[in-house]
Amino acid sequence: MFENVKMPEGMNPEVLEHLMDPKNYGKLDNADGVGVALDEKTKEYVIFYIKLDNDIIKDVKFATNGCQDTVVIGSMFTQMIKGNNTEYANSAVEKIHKKLGKLSAQQQVCADIVFTAFLASLKNYENKQNGADEELHLLKMKESCETPQKDEKKENE
Repeated sequence: MFENVKMPEGMNPEVLEHLMDPKNYGKLDNADGVGVALDEKTKEYVIFYIKLDNDIIKDVKFATNGCQDTVVIGSMFTQMIKGNNTEYANSAVEKIHKKLGKLSAQQQVCADIVFTAFLASLKNYENKQNGADEELHLLKMKESCETPQKDEKKENE
């Protein structure tokens, strides 16, 4: 798709593909599990929707108000886990870290918010299976996407 595009130095072509054309973005109606990861400091969130058939992830979508790193990681991660079982999906977290290479501290938090939303969707599915009347499962992030430079500026004001 991007054969004639000059790649920015150090950018993986797959990352560019997901940046320009995110996969599995949006809402999944009638999801079996809905999870939300929330960064209370920045109000950034990721909503993760899963449709399961036994242990197989038949369909998956995500939505976010986050940055482009969050969108790219969400797109890549959902593509990796779609059609696979939940055990594979849990191991895909490590695989995507290898694929992305060294991440900045902020990019790491962007990745973690995607993975946390996925875990929350599995927890929502599990809770529903155990009889809970839960629309979604919310997990709050321990780390914030807010960069240290922003924190330093606030301290200097």
